[in-house]
Amino acid sequence: MSTVLVTGGSGFVGGHVILQLLKAGHEVRTTVRNPAKEAAVRDSLAKAGATNLDKLSFFAADLEKDAGWAEAVAGCEYVQHVASPFPIAQPKDENELIRPAVDGTLRVLRAARDAGVKRVVQTSSFAAVGYGHGHRDSRYDETDWTDVDGPAVQPYMKSKTLAERAAWDFVEREGKGMELAVVNPVGIFGPALNADLSTSIELVKRMLEGKLPGAPRLYLGAVDVRDVAGMQVKAMTDPAARNQRFLAVAGGALSMFEMASILRAHLGDKAAKAKFRELPDWLVKLVAIFNPLAREAVPRLGIKGEASNAKARDVLGWTFRSNEEAITASGESLIRLGMVR
Repeated sequence: MSTVLVTGGSGFVGGHVILQLLKAGHEVRTTVRNPAKEAAVRDSLAKAGATNLDKLSFFAADLEKDAGWAEAVAGCEYVQHVASPFPIAQPKDENELIRPAVDGTLRVLRAARDAGVKRVVQTSSFAAVGYGHGHRDSRYDETDWTDVDGPAVQPYMKSKTLAERAAWDFVEREGKGMELAVVNPVGIFGPALNADLSTSIELVKRMLEGKLPGAPRLYLGAVDVRDVAGMQVKAMTDPAARNQRFLAVAGGALSMFEMASILRAHLGDKAAKAKFRELPDWLVKLVAIFNPLAREAVPRLGIKGEASNAKARDVLGWTFRSNEEAITASGESLIRLGMVR
């Protein structure tokens, strides 16, 4: 078994990566910006079934600061770089997202290289693959990259694209033999561990609470967080994953209306409030004249952006949970945790 550093262990994906690493018997370290979070993270992991928490240790480190990274990664064979900013609302200054994403990634990679880490697995995103190209009939795959100057490309998409490109450039030019593997998930659903929700899970929460009276005709790919974490762990040691990127996607892209229908079908009365009308495109465009959020949505109306999971299936041998299972698990966990008002 190996010693593995997971960045951002208090987050949604980071927590699930830690769970799977501990289950496999690894010694796990994780970074948090605030050391006071340790008790809460341990508690949520224990409630999720982690039994060997004595193999987990915490280090204070911030993506925007140098302090702490050398100590956190010393003696590690692998790094799972999960941490990255993902806001509910887009910032006014895109550099508020881009700077910590790019600089933070390079900060982690330099520390890993200097510590003699064998391989880094980076959690990137479909945001780095399938945006800025308008309507497209064919599925996106791992050879595609988001056009950061294309239509409907928001700061988050730019941050993930530029951070991943910076990682590949660093490993090629300055990595000194250190390997890289990248996982590019679409919208991540599945069981929440605590109140630190991803944007996708927050969307499910709003649906269950009836806070979404209407929704534009937008589409989102879905994947279960347990599959994302499992792919991260598999890509860490599988020789075939060396210097490769992998899309993580369960099936076809879904509209928000379809997601709500899944919740009602599987959760019954507990999802009774997950009802809303799908807004016609003309209305969204009209509202966009006055509303910045609607304005951001207009270039993406009706664009599905389908992604292929063939490489993950063929190279990693991965079998994905269905869209229905991922979205239903999100709702079930929110209800179980008492987070649905």
